[in-house]
Amino acid sequence: MATHARPVERTLALRQAAAAAFELVAALSALAPALAGEGLPAESISQSFFRVREGELSDQQAALHGVLVVHRALEDLCEAPLSGADLALEATGMRQAVLDLTGAAPGADPDSIPLVAVPEPAARASMESVWSARWLIGHQVHVLFNICAAVAVADATRHLRHGDGDAALSRLADATTYVRGFPAAMTHASTVPADYYMAAIRHTMAPPSVDVPLSGRQHRGYKLFRAAMKDLLSAVPDSYEQLAARAPQLAETRSALLEADIVDGERHVTLAYSMVHLHRSIAQKPEGPDNAVAELRNMRHRRAAQYASLIRFGDHYVAGAVAGLRHS
Repeated sequence: MATHARPVERTLALRQAAAAAFELVAALSALAPALAGEGLPAESISQSFFRVREGELSDQQAALHGVLVVHRALEDLCEAPLSGADLALEATGMRQAVLDLTGAAPGADPDSIPLVAVPEPAARASMESVWSARWLIGHQVHVLFNICAAVAVADATRHLRHGDGDAALSRLADATTYVRGFPAAMTHASTVPADYYMAAIRHTMAPPSVDVPLSGRQHRGYKLFRAAMKDLLSAVPDSYEQLAARAPQLAETRSALLEADIVDGERHVTLAYSMVHLHRSIAQKPEGPDNAVAELRNMRHRRAAQYASLIRFGDHYVAGAVAGLRHS
């Protein structure tokens, strides 16, 4: 995909990708129709708000619903002002999700892929409705990446415990692709004016619009990912130097995943600053820091401290400071 091309070429490439995703949706739908997600009970306020549901799915249904998320995202990206760098990360994550969900092998040389007929753009909706939909679409991509990353990390850990190092390395690389896509998907969701977010979206995620304030901690996909990461580090707890001495490729691959996880936390800090500046988080506890940015920065520091000895370029300054605070 021409992620860094001129606007016209980039939009054309995105429309081509969206059309290809639509064809895949049609092919999968011919095997069995999509489930009516809105008919399933929501297990949390967050699921209800972001129109996400959980249920037992066949492989075909899981692929169909995943590709539906990808198709909606690609259609929105035709107009969303996302940077080329983030577009590349999000598109790479979506491609990996399609491969994982369909069980397909990586495709052929892009030059050999036939072009798909691109339909005419639909009638333009109001910008306000586009922004509101984009907030949901970007978050749904983020949920998809969370779940796929959790599965990839769990697969890698299982392979490590069974002594299949090559398979573990492959799945850790897949997981890193998804984690690098986390902040890109969140940035996609946030390509709306900050003023519009503050005036029209933010209050709908807090009482009295909803019973409890919405938080990322309520997403089960995110919880599954964090649990999978914890299990991975219990299976391979060695420091970077120790692991590199006996399994250098595994040390580098694990380090890349953990670095991506830290960067996700760092970018969440800067994204929150661009959207809410120094306002408090809607889900913040009274005893927490004074604003959302400070709370997210603390989360980043705790993650960096945890990973300091496990990655090649660990943040040992923060690790030392966090250790000092714990013992003070």
